[in-house]
Amino acid sequence: MQHLKSTKLPSYESWMWGFLCFWAITVATSCGPTKPISNSKNQRHVKKIISTPNAPGAIGPYNQAVIYNGILYASGQIALDPATGELVQGSIEEETHRVLKNVGGILEAAGCTFQDVLKSTVFIKDMHQFARINAVYAEYFDPAWAPARETVEVANLPKFVNIEISVIAAVK
Repeated sequence: MQHLKSTKLPSYESWMWGFLCFWAITVATSCGPTKPISNSKNQRHVKKIISTPNAPGAIGPYNQAVIYNGILYASGQIALDPATGELVQGSIEEETHRVLKNVGGILEAAGCTFQDVLKSTVFIKDMHQFARINAVYAEYFDPAWAPARETVEVANLPKFVNIEISVIAAVK
């Protein structure tokens, strides 16, 4: 009996730690080999930069758009005329049309259309202009296939414009 009293049994915490390690190793080895993010057999897993003269060029450390894993992520577009680099300054409708034409230029360069857009984010300076913006937006996005969307009023936008729109789209 004296011998049993001197034997120290593992604590509950150390037993659980051992079990969790065993479980993690078992799960990790049963999942099979992992695939590299980029390989020549599957080009969908390669990051591709989209650049087009049909939208304003990037003016900082970003790109007009990036395609990864079959999804296009387009940077926010403002009402800059890509041909002149000048801001379209007129009505909110004119600004919105120019923004959506810029978005369209990026979509086209990526082989997409407005129907491929999965989600859009609309930043506006004045929520009171929402109905006017929405009317123009509806000319580009039919309700039958329109993307998910959020519209956010913000204090300021680049170059102090009234609207900026970014999109995420499925690449065919």
